[in-house]
Amino acid sequence: MTRFLLRRLLWFAITLWVVVTVSFFLMRAVRGGPFDNDRALHESIERNIKARYHLDWHPFKQYLHYIGPFNLDEQGPEFLGGDGTRAFGGVLAGDFGPSFKYRDFTVNDIIGQSLPISVSLGVIALLWALILGLSVGVASALWRGTRVDVGLRLVATAGIAVPNFTIAGFLVILFVFVVPLFPVAGYGTWRHLVLPGFALGGPFAAYIARLTRTGMLEVLSQDYIRTAHAKGLPPATVLLRHAIKGGVLPVVSYLGPATAGILTGSLVIERIFAIPGTGSHFVNSALNRDYTLAMGVTILYTVLVYTLNTAVDFAYTLLDPRIDLEES
Repeated sequence: MTRFLLRRLLWFAITLWVVVTVSFFLMRAVRGGPFDNDRALHESIERNIKARYHLDWHPFKQYLHYIGPFNLDEQGPEFLGGDGTRAFGGVLAGDFGPSFKYRDFTVNDIIGQSLPISVSLGVIALLWALILGLSVGVASALWRGTRVDVGLRLVATAGIAVPNFTIAGFLVILFVFVVPLFPVAGYGTWRHLVLPGFALGGPFAAYIARLTRTGMLEVLSQDYIRTAHAKGLPPATVLLRHAIKGGVLPVVSYLGPATAGILTGSLVIERIFAIPGTGSHFVNSALNRDYTLAMGVTILYTVLVYTLNTAVDFAYTLLDPRIDLEES
């Protein structure tokens, strides 16, 4: 287990460094900058703004400053504390710097305020995905080859094919205008998260349903399941005590990237329903060329994806003791 964790930590460090480096230089390779959309500024004012945010430095010097261990500030009171020490500690210190567009906030402030909202939406979406996906997958496997199975598979295929923003549009028309049960947009109560949560979790529920059906069909054909039936155990007991644990292994493997996909996929849904989450700020950072905010959210998503995939590997060992992480 220790060797597995050390290996994962090493690859995590390499992956994060590659993501930060590639993202940093790609954003600065694109034409334009964070202040190009402002009104025409006097040359001296524009020069002072760029000096404040170190955009007049060479890109590689900016990169070293952003990473953190190199104190390259010369005359930067905005980035220095009262005692002359560095106020912007860099990525290695967990400091993503000031936002270029939200002048009164740092990137850490914006992420700290918006991440709980995105997490709340993600939890609702994941609950929808698990409840619908597992139910449909188990029912389809139990009634294999029947009309019920065919109908559920068609629904799952449609759920995969239809994008979440189309589902969101149908939900708004049906449950806001035709049957006014939920608010159309905004954030404040749990009712604001029902429709966006379903729209975000619907496609993932379809994938989970297909994986559950495949896993359950494989498990239900095993000898120990037939032995349990031969002993006279009730079908519900065989299903819940013996079949489910092995049948959901493919789903557990999918939960890591699915959870990360729900968080990153919330970009469009948050924009449609006007939810002030991390996804909305990520879209705005791309439109506004807010380098530091875009980098901060990119790093956040990278950490989430890697952490969740590692957690899935540990969950595998709990469901199936035969799996040895040291050999994987």
